[in-house]
Amino acid sequence: MAYDLAKLSARADILDILALYTHIIDRRMWHRMGDCFHDDASFRFGAINGSWQQFVAAARGVIDPLRMSQHKLGQTLFAIDGDLAMTETYMVAYHRVAADAPADAVFPGDGTERDIVIAGRYIDRFERRGGVWKIASRTGLTDWRQDAPSMDAGLYGLPADWRGGIGEADPAHAVCRLRDSLGGV
Repeated sequence: MAYDLAKLSARADILDILALYTHIIDRRMWHRMGDCFHDDASFRFGAINGSWQQFVAAARGVIDPLRMSQHKLGQTLFAIDGDLAMTETYMVAYHRVAADAPADAVFPGDGTERDIVIAGRYIDRFERRGGVWKIASRTGLTDWRQDAPSMDAGLYGLPADWRGGIGEADPAHAVCRLRDSLGGV
Protein backbone atom coordinates (compact mmCIF):
# COMPACT_ATOMS: atom_id res chain seq x y z
CA MET A 1 0.00 0.00 0.00
CA ALA A 2 1.36 3.38 -0.98
CA TYR A 3 0.94 6.26 1.42
CA ASP A 4 0.97 9.81 0.23
CA LEU A 5 1.50 12.78 2.51
CA ALA A 6 -2.25 13.42 2.84
CA LYS A 7 -2.93 9.87 4.08
CA LEU A 8 0.01 9.97 6.49
CA SER A 9 -1.25 13.28 7.84
CA ALA A 10 -4.77 11.86 8.21
CA ARG A 11 -3.43 8.83 10.08
CA ALA A 12 -1.51 11.08 12.49
CA ASP A 13 -4.54 13.29 13.10
CA ILE A 14 -6.79 10.28 13.72
CA LEU A 15 -4.32 8.61 16.08
CA ASP A 16 -4.17 11.88 18.04
CA ILE A 17 -7.98 11.87 18.41
CA LEU A 18 -7.96 8.24 19.55
CA ALA A 19 -5.30 8.99 22.19
CA LEU A 20 -7.12 12.13 23.32
CA TYR A 21 -10.33 10.12 23.81
CA THR A 22 -8.63 7.74 26.26
CA HIS A 23 -6.99 10.65 28.09
CA ILE A 24 -10.35 12.39 28.48
CA ILE A 25 -11.96 9.30 29.99
CA ASP A 26 -9.12 8.38 32.34
CA ARG A 27 -8.57 11.94 33.58
CA ARG A 28 -12.39 12.54 33.76
CA MET A 29 -12.14 15.61 31.55
CA TRP A 30 -15.58 15.07 30.04
CA HIS A 31 -15.89 18.68 28.89
CA ARG A 32 -13.23 17.91 26.25
CA MET A 33 -15.11 15.02 24.57
CA GLY A 34 -16.40 17.36 21.84
CA ASP A 35 -12.76 17.60 20.67
CA CYS A 36 -13.09 13.96 19.54
CA PHE A 37 -16.63 13.78 18.12
CA HIS A 38 -18.55 15.79 15.56
CA ASP A 39 -21.66 17.32 17.18
CA ASP A 40 -23.98 14.92 15.32
CA ALA A 41 -21.87 11.79 15.91
CA SER A 42 -23.51 8.53 16.94
CA PHE A 43 -22.18 6.15 19.58
CA ARG A 44 -23.08 2.50 20.16
CA PHE A 45 -21.42 0.48 22.91
CA GLY A 46 -23.25 -2.12 24.98
CA ALA A 47 -26.62 -0.78 26.11
CA ILE A 48 -25.82 2.71 24.80
CA ASN A 49 -27.10 3.41 21.31
CA GLY A 50 -27.48 7.11 20.58
CA SER A 51 -25.37 10.23 20.47
CA TRP A 52 -21.89 10.68 21.88
CA GLN A 53 -23.45 13.10 24.37
CA GLN A 54 -25.70 10.27 25.63
CA PHE A 55 -22.63 8.07 25.94
CA VAL A 56 -20.85 10.70 28.05
CA ALA A 57 -23.87 11.03 30.37
CA ALA A 58 -24.00 7.25 30.86
CA ALA A 59 -20.21 6.84 31.08
CA ARG A 60 -19.92 9.46 33.80
CA GLY A 61 -22.27 7.45 35.98
CA VAL A 62 -20.08 4.37 35.51
CA ILE A 63 -16.56 5.85 35.35
CA ASP A 64 -16.70 8.77 37.81
CA PRO A 65 -17.15 6.53 40.91
CA LEU A 66 -14.06 4.45 40.01
CA ARG A 67 -10.84 4.92 41.96
CA MET A 68 -9.03 4.97 38.62
CA SER A 69 -9.14 3.69 35.07
CA GLN A 70 -6.63 3.27 32.28
CA HIS A 71 -7.61 2.75 28.66
CA LYS A 72 -4.80 1.40 26.48
CA LEU A 73 -4.94 1.41 22.70
CA GLY A 74 -3.43 -1.25 20.50
CA GLN A 75 -3.12 -1.48 16.75
CA THR A 76 -5.34 0.55 14.45
CA LEU A 77 -6.37 -0.62 11.00
CA PHE A 78 -7.11 2.25 8.58
CA ALA A 79 -9.11 2.71 5.39
CA ILE A 80 -8.82 6.33 4.20
CA ASP A 81 -10.61 7.83 1.21
CA GLY A 82 -10.40 11.61 0.97
CA ASP A 83 -12.39 13.15 3.83
CA LEU A 84 -13.63 9.76 5.10
CA ALA A 85 -11.73 7.20 7.17
CA MET A 86 -12.81 3.94 8.77
CA THR A 87 -10.74 2.47 11.59
CA GLU A 88 -10.68 -0.54 13.86
CA THR A 89 -8.70 0.08 17.06
CA TYR A 90 -8.00 -2.55 19.70
CA MET A 91 -8.30 -1.46 23.34
CA VAL A 92 -7.85 -2.84 26.84
CA ALA A 93 -9.41 -0.87 29.68
CA TYR A 94 -8.49 -1.39 33.34
CA HIS A 95 -10.96 -0.25 36.02
CA ARG A 96 -10.38 -0.08 39.79
CA VAL A 97 -13.89 -0.34 41.24
CA ALA A 98 -14.13 1.03 44.77
CA ALA A 99 -15.85 -1.06 47.43
CA ASP A 100 -18.53 1.60 47.87
CA ALA A 101 -19.15 2.09 44.13
CA PRO A 102 -22.80 1.83 43.13
CA ALA A 103 -23.90 -1.27 41.22
CA ASP A 104 -24.62 -0.66 37.54
CA ALA A 105 -24.83 -2.58 34.27
CA VAL A 106 -21.03 -2.61 33.88
CA PHE A 107 -19.58 -3.04 37.38
CA PRO A 108 -20.92 -5.13 40.27
CA GLY A 109 -20.78 -2.67 43.18
CA ASP A 110 -20.88 -5.63 45.55
CA GLY A 111 -19.06 -4.06 48.51
CA THR A 112 -15.60 -5.35 47.57
CA GLU A 113 -12.88 -3.50 45.71
CA ARG A 114 -12.54 -5.06 42.24
CA ASP A 115 -10.12 -4.92 39.32
CA ILE A 116 -12.09 -5.26 36.09
CA VAL A 117 -10.40 -5.44 32.71
CA ILE A 118 -12.44 -5.10 29.53
CA ALA A 119 -10.87 -5.68 26.13
CA GLY A 120 -12.44 -4.96 22.80
CA ARG A 121 -12.36 -2.76 19.75
CA TYR A 122 -13.59 0.61 18.54
CA ILE A 123 -14.97 0.64 15.00
CA ASP A 124 -14.98 4.29 13.99
CA ARG A 125 -16.04 6.35 11.04
CA PHE A 126 -13.97 9.53 10.95
CA GLU A 127 -14.90 12.48 8.78
CA ARG A 128 -12.81 15.52 8.00
CA ARG A 129 -15.09 18.56 8.11
CA GLY A 130 -13.71 22.04 7.73
CA GLY A 131 -10.23 20.51 7.69
CA VAL A 132 -10.70 18.80 11.09
CA TRP A 133 -10.87 15.02 11.61
CA LYS A 134 -13.34 13.82 14.26
CA ILE A 135 -15.38 10.71 14.91
CA ALA A 136 -18.74 10.70 13.08
CA SER A 137 -19.83 7.31 14.42
CA ARG A 138 -18.42 4.79 16.87
CA THR A 139 -19.34 1.19 17.58
CA GLY A 140 -17.66 -0.32 20.62
CA LEU A 141 -17.28 -4.09 20.87
CA THR A 142 -16.31 -6.17 23.91
CA ASP A 143 -14.16 -9.22 23.12
CA TRP A 144 -13.36 -10.38 26.67
CA ARG A 145 -13.67 -9.35 30.29
CA GLN A 146 -11.87 -10.24 33.51
CA ASP A 147 -13.11 -9.50 37.05
CA ALA A 148 -11.00 -10.18 40.16
CA PRO A 149 -10.65 -8.92 43.73
CA SER A 150 -8.40 -5.87 43.84
CA MET A 151 -4.69 -6.38 44.51
CA ASP A 152 -3.04 -2.97 44.60
CA ALA A 153 0.33 -4.26 45.91
CA GLY A 154 0.67 -1.18 48.12
CA LEU A 155 -0.08 1.41 45.43
CA TYR A 156 -2.35 3.48 47.65
CA GLY A 157 0.28 3.52 50.39
CA LEU A 158 2.71 5.38 48.12
CA PRO A 159 2.96 9.18 48.22
CA ALA A 160 0.17 10.77 46.18
CA ASP A 161 2.61 12.54 43.84
CA TRP A 162 3.98 9.16 42.75
CA ARG A 163 0.60 8.07 41.39
CA GLY A 164 -1.59 9.26 38.55
CA GLY A 165 -4.55 11.46 39.39
CA ILE A 166 -7.88 12.50 37.96
CA GLY A 167 -8.58 15.83 36.26
CA GLU A 168 -6.27 18.77 36.81
CA ALA A 169 -4.53 16.98 39.71
CA ASP A 170 -2.69 14.77 37.20
CA PRO A 171 0.65 16.10 35.87
CA ALA A 172 -0.52 15.28 32.31
CA HIS A 173 -2.86 18.26 32.54
CA ALA A 174 0.18 20.39 31.63
CA VAL A 175 0.41 18.45 28.35
CA CYS A 176 -3.21 19.36 27.59
CA ARG A 177 -2.62 23.04 28.32
CA LEU A 178 0.40 23.10 26.01
CA ARG A 179 -1.46 21.11 23.34
CA ASP A 180 -4.31 23.61 23.46
CA SER A 181 -1.97 26.59 23.24
CA LEU A 182 -0.38 25.05 20.12
CA GLY A 183 -3.73 24.59 18.42
CA GLY A 184 -4.27 20.94 19.28
CA VAL A 185 -0.97 19.52 18.10
